[in-house]
Order: sequence, then structure tokens, then C-alpha cells
Amino acid sequence: MGASDSKLVFKKGIFRLSEDKDIAADDPYWTSFWRLPESTEDVFTLFSPADIRRTRDSAPTNLETLILAVTSRLFTLRDHPSFPDPDLAPEREALNCIRVLTRLLPFVYEADHLEAWEDRFFWGTRRRRTRDAAPADGEVLFDESKAEDERDGPRTPVAQHEQVKPLAEELLDTLTDLLFYANFTLPRPRTGKAKVSYTIWQSGVGCNTAVASSKEYESNRCEVLRLLLTMTSKSMYMSANALPVKGTKALTYITTCPDKQIVLSVLCSLLNTTLKYNPVSWRVPYDHVVYKDPRQVLVTYALQLLLVILLYPIPDGQPSTQPTKNYYRHFLGRLHRAQDFQFLVDGMTKILNQPVQANASYLPGSKKSLEWAPEMIMLFWEMLQCNKRFRAFIIDTDRAHDFVILVLFYALEQRSDPSRQGVVRMCVLVLQTLSAEPSFGRGLNKKFEGQGSLPTTVRVQGFNGSYADYLILSIYTLITASNGKLKAIYPALLAIINNIAAYVENLSASASSKLLQLFTSMSSPSFLLANDSNHALLASLLESLNAVVEHQYGTNANLVYAMLRSKTKFEALRTFTLESGQEQIERQNRRRKEQPRDLDLTSSTRGESFDGLRSPSGHQMRTPTLGDVPEESSAFAIGDDEDSDDGGDAHPTPSQSSVSPHDSRRPSVASSVEDAVPLQLRGMSEKARGKRPAGTPAFSRQSSSTSLGSHSATLMPPGLGFAPSAQWIETWLPQLPLHTVLTLIQELSPEVSRSSQSGDSHAPSVLQTIRGAEIRGIDPSPVRVHLFEWSPLSLGWYESLLWGLIFAGEMHVSKGTVGVWNGTAIKLFRVQETTASGPTLMAPRGAVDAVGSNIVQRIGSLNLRGGAGQGQADGQQPQQQQQTSGDAPVRVATV
Repeated sequence: MGASDSKLVFKKGIFRLSEDKDIAADDPYWTSFWRLPESTEDVFTLFSPADIRRTRDSAPTNLETLILAVTSRLFTLRDHPSFPDPDLAPEREALNCIRVLTRLLPFVYEADHLEAWEDRFFWGTRRRRTRDAAPADGEVLFDESKAEDERDGPRTPVAQHEQVKPLAEELLDTLTDLLFYANFTLPRPRTGKAKVSYTIWQSGVGCNTAVASSKEYESNRCEVLRLLLTMTSKSMYMSANALPVKGTKALTYITTCPDKQIVLSVLCSLLNTTLKYNPVSWRVPYDHVVYKDPRQVLVTYALQLLLVILLYPIPDGQPSTQPTKNYYRHFLGRLHRAQDFQFLVDGMTKILNQPVQANASYLPGSKKSLEWAPEMIMLFWEMLQCNKRFRAFIIDTDRAHDFVILVLFYALEQRSDPSRQGVVRMCVLVLQTLSAEPSFGRGLNKKFEGQGSLPTTVRVQGFNGSYADYLILSIYTLITASNGKLKAIYPALLAIINNIAAYVENLSASASSKLLQLFTSMSSPSFLLANDSNHALLASLLESLNAVVEHQYGTNANLVYAMLRSKTKFEALRTFTLESGQEQIERQNRRRKEQPRDLDLTSSTRGESFDGLRSPSGHQMRTPTLGDVPEESSAFAIGDDEDSDDGGDAHPTPSQSSVSPHDSRRPSVASSVEDAVPLQLRGMSEKARGKRPAGTPAFSRQSSSTSLGSHSATLMPPGLGFAPSAQWIETWLPQLPLHTVLTLIQELSPEVSRSSQSGDSHAPSVLQTIRGAEIRGIDPSPVRVHLFEWSPLSLGWYESLLWGLIFAGEMHVSKGTVGVWNGTAIKLFRVQETTASGPTLMAPRGAVDAVGSNIVQRIGSLNLRGGAGQGQADGQQPQQQQQTSGDAPVRVATV
């Protein structure tokens, strides 16, 4: 039978699934599902979503029998003494069983009405015929569920049946065995050795020598790993709130496996396969355009399954008879050898460095850019959280500096991409986890000498500071230049500064300037009166300034000098009232109205520091963000005149959200008055605007921790916004930690004034005066560490981020085929369709590609029943033609 004939026969068999009710279990028809398909594309293309849903909804017994048939055949092949043998136990039949299950399960998971059946069918107790009662060879063997026996009545004596594991558990065990099966995924063993040998695939952690492999073995591993991912993907069809509480049974069964040998073999195989991969083995530019690396697919699935297992929190309330420990996470936390940590660090930095090098290349697109750098950051974060020895290793060896720069690169690069906001949040939380270690804060004082090798998009012009300086400048950019998209993680960003503040030394003039610019914006009335929680951000920043003064006063003269030059703002904050704040907002609005609308960007940004931060491009109508908060006087830089709130010719604070035509991180003034006015206040009179708080988005702050689940940003509709009161201000204003700063100003101001009167008012002499001054009345307070605290909401977000990355990665891996979860009703995250670009130099589509894809899709859409179905098949054809022309919609997972 030719290839085209087999496809037609297979398609006819698929139609029979929904047309013939209750097909007998011993009908030879079922064998076609593992004998006819010749590739993954055949199963995924010919078995369309409409076919599966039609069978699921109109002929559920056939779907049940099909799953029983293919799983039974897979179990039989696993136990066959000759497997894999082309005649007696063909490898292709096992692969087709795996492919059919991979295709069916997502459509079972998406159906809420099948949840009870799914639980009973896959996880209920089963009885199976004993070997004595088994049918003769040649008949289809499959396991019978208890529910089916009760429905049809006893077919054989009870004595001829035995109790066996639930179907899902046996399937998971079988797939685990197939990952280590001789001549299927591992080399043929010496005579006498068992078929299943839990041998680590690749050298690295737990293994010094790699097992021989081949493209065929690696392809088979991919098929098995993909089905394991599919079985655990029940998470995709649950809400983020329910997932951490309810969990998924497949993952609970995998992670609580008590067999240490199986756990370590799977863990080390996945880990070593991922980290041993070398994406730059080919040195010829543009080699990846003509050469597709099949090993990258294996690494993708290995890393994804590894993360799914490691990240999984076993839900509370499990039966006491079951272990509640995630053994994979447990053993990852038990690693302790320095050579293992070195292997992990080298592998992670190699992968994370690759996109950095690709972006820094002089030939655009000449180097392959990997798609799973975010997953590698996840793996790094998991190592930080579950292995304290690993944390100590990377900090003591200064490798933490490399990860800080790499994580900042991904956060800064993707801060403006709406579909990557979850990745940016994760990067910030990784930095917060690192910053909780005191030795990490001390290590940041080392000079950062590799800044010139960074891509221009994240490079700071003229930079000559430490890692702490670069970190603070980057945090400033994330806060002020993200157009408010990252407001949910402002507390985490400020927590990073707070955690390192007691240890940083010799902060540069530019980093000090940026910290005080943040204070200037956060202490403005328009920011403090915008909602009921912004004052907590100001308090966090003040705590950071206090920590520097109390613990590192003598080594941070630049920051102290900057604080002295802003003394009027600190002093005004202590006497802040509702009336004075509203009057200041009205005065600012009036001054802005009197200013010309077209401002000269170059003349307005006076006093910017020499390595100022980049502004994102694009003038758009939006609500004001922290970078837009209008001030009565300009943002200072060290060397400016002392700030004064009475200056009539003062400039507004440079906005970090306006257009900058340059590549340096440089602040600029807002493009128009309306950009700085909240959307709900536009159209109102200037006087009315001044009497209302700025309508910026708010944080819902439920606790003092910086857990992501404790902060939710909402934009109040007109008329329902937050209304500050004098009583509300009294609840937090006296609690602001201003004592240290005001005492410092009181003690140092006379000293600095005398130095200025002597005629030497500029930096060297004043800084020397600050260093030599003795400060009384300031006692160091205990260092406070702001830890990231997990909550059910944050766990749900984390799981949704991972599965969103897996969904997007599958769409990238399955080029030319249909993705595993494509077209299903996913609940965990939102899937947004965008129009794909046409053929390009990097992604050409020739006539052969188009013709081949069109033939497969035409066969997949054939309707052999006639009648009403013909119109549907014809109606789908234009869409398929559009897809082959390169204009198919691209699905993007947004968390």
C-alpha cells in the first residue's frame, strides 16, 4: 500500500470513529491506529481537532476503547521479549501508539464535563485478565476499566482477573521505562542484561561517561518526552487560582516516586542533556538557516519536562498513605560537589549568553538565537531556591555577577513586550532571591569591567562603576521606562535595593543621582495622593537610604551629598498635608499650562548624569507612570544648584517614558502636557485637575512582604478613584522612616555650608568634608531582609508562565505540523493570535514546501461522507491555502 493510500485509509478509519457507535473491542479496525500512520505529521494532520471532538462528544465509548486499545498495545510491546523487532514487535507501532495518545489527551483534558469520567477511567481501580484467561494471539489486547465491567456485566469468572494499577499510573511507568529501553532509546546491551536499564543519557551530574546515542534514539526520546509533557499538561486546562490548590494527579504520581534509582536517572538524564548542549558548535555565520539541529528539539523537551517536575508543588491535603515530598526537587537540593555546581553554572551561562552574543554580532541574524533562555532562568531560580550550597558557590566564586548581568539583559530587553512581562517579573524575582544573601551585596562592590561587551541596547555610555552601580541604574530604568507595565513589581525592585543597601560602598555619582530621582518622584504629591499604597513604596526607598547612611556612611559620600542637595524635599515631606499637596499639584498644572507645548528635548534635560538611562521610544496616549510624575523643580544631578521649591523658572522632571532618538539611556521631557495628565482627568479644567489626585494605577498591598500575589494593579474608573483624606495621611506620614535622613541633614548642613563659604564648593572638597564628618544621633538599625514569599496566587502565576513558555516552544518546535495543544480550550493563560510575516531571508518558503504542505492538508480535510460535511471541508480550504502561503496566524501565550 502506498503512502497516499495508507493516509486515505487512515482518514476513513478516523471518520468511522464518530459514525459507528460502540465498535467492538476485538474488531481488527483498532489495529489501523498503530499500523497505518507513517509519521507524527500523519497523526497530527489527519486526526483533526474536529474529528477528535466529534468522537468525544458523539461516540465517547469509541474514544474510550481507542485509548484502551493503544495503551494495551503499548504495554504489550514493552513486555515483548523481542521489542523492538521489525517483524515481531515493530518500533513504529509503539511510536504510533504514543503519537495517538499525544494527539487525543489535550482534547480530553479540555472537556470539563468529562472530568468525572477522566478521574474514574485513568485513575480508578482496574481488573485485568490473568495470563491463563488471555485471548489467543492475534486478537487485540487492552485493559478493561472497572466501570466498563460494571456496565457490560462479567464476561469471565472473577477468578480469572487480577487487580492492577490505574491506567494512567501504568502508562506513566511504561513511558519512564521506554526512556531507558535497550535498542529503543539506549544502545543494545550486552547479552543477558535487562531490557530496561536506568542509565544516565549524558555525562555531567552523576555520570562521567556519556552513553552512545544516535539520531534514531534521540528521536524516540523526543516522542516519549512529548507524551509525558502531554499527560502532565492537565495544568493548562485549569485556572491559575485552582492549579496550586488542586494540582494534577499525573505530576503528583511522578514527583512522589519513591524509587531513588528512577528519580536520579530521570533527573540527571534531563539535566545533563539540557546543559551539555552546545548551541555554537557551528562557527559559520548563518549556518542555522540551512542546517536544522534535531538535537535542539530533544533539549527543548528535556528542559521543559525537567522544569514541570521541579516546579510542581504537591498540593496540601494529599492522603496520608502517599509521600508528600517532591523527590526530584529534594535530590536537586542535595547536590553538593563543586564539580557538579561548576557543570551547572557553565551550562546555564552558555545557553543564556547565546542570545546576548547573537544581539551583539555585527552580522544581524548570523548566529542562532535560542528560544528557551527564559526556561534556563527558571532552572537557575529553582537551583537558588532549593540548594543553599549552590547559592553559596556562585556568590563565593563571583559567578553571581555573570548571572546578574544576564538576568538584567533579559529584563531590560523584554520590558516593553506585553507578551514577555511574566519573564521580566521572573527576572526581577530572581534578583531579589540573590539579594537576600549578605555576601551577594558585598560582592557587588567589585568593579564591572565587561560593560563594553554588552549589546548596545543595555550598554550604559561612559560607565565606569561597580556591579552595584549597574544594578541600580538598571532598576531605575525598569521603574521609570516601562510605561507602567511593571508596576506590580515595583515593590520587588525596591526590595532589591533595600537588601543590598547595607553593604554597597562607593556608589557612583550617577547611581546616587538616580536613587534621589526616584525619591523625588515618589515623594511628590501627585504620586503619594494617587492611591492608598504608594506611600509604602516611598517608605521602602527611605529604608534603603537609611541603611546606606547607618551602615556605609563613610564610603558613600556621593549619595550623602545628593541627599544634602535634596534636603528641602526631605524636610517638606515631614510637614506634608493634604492641602499643601493639592495646592502643589494645582500649581504644577498651572505652570504646565503656561509652558509652550513643543519643548526642546536637548535644552530641557539639564544636569543629566553622564551615564543617564535610556528612554523607550514612542509617543503614545497613556496613563502617567512613575517616570511621568510632575515635579515643581527639575530632577537634580550632582553638581546642580541646590533644589528650591520656590523657584519660578523651574523645569518639570524629565519623563522616562518619552521619545529619545539616541541609544544611550537618557531621560527626556514629556512630549506634551496631556501625556502627563491621567486619562480620566483629561477634558477637565486645570483647577478641577489640581483639586483631584492624579489617577495613576494603584497597588493593592495586602501585606508588607513583596510577594507577587500581594500586589495587584488596577486603574480606577472616573468618579470611583481613590479619595485621600487628612485622616488617611495621618495613618502613614508619622511612620515614614525620616529620622536618619533628617538627622544627617541637620548634622552635615553646617559643615557643608562652611566648606562652600570658604570658596571650594565643588565635589572633591565637599566630599572630603562629608567623609571626615562625625555624625551624632544615628544608631545603626538591624539589617532587614526582604524575602520573596510564595502564595497560592504567585504559584499559579509561576505555573502559568512555565506552561505559556512550553506552549510557545511547542509552536516553534512543530514547524510544519500542528502543535500538541494548538486549538484547544486553554484556561491557564491567554492565547493571542497575531499575523505572521511572510517569507524572509531567515525563513524562506519555496514552492516545494508549499506543495507538500498543501497535499497533506488537503488529505487531512477530506470528507468522504458527502452531504452537509462537504461544505465544511470546502469552507476550510481557503484558510489552509492562506497558511501555506506563509500568512498563518502565530499564537502567542500571554501570562
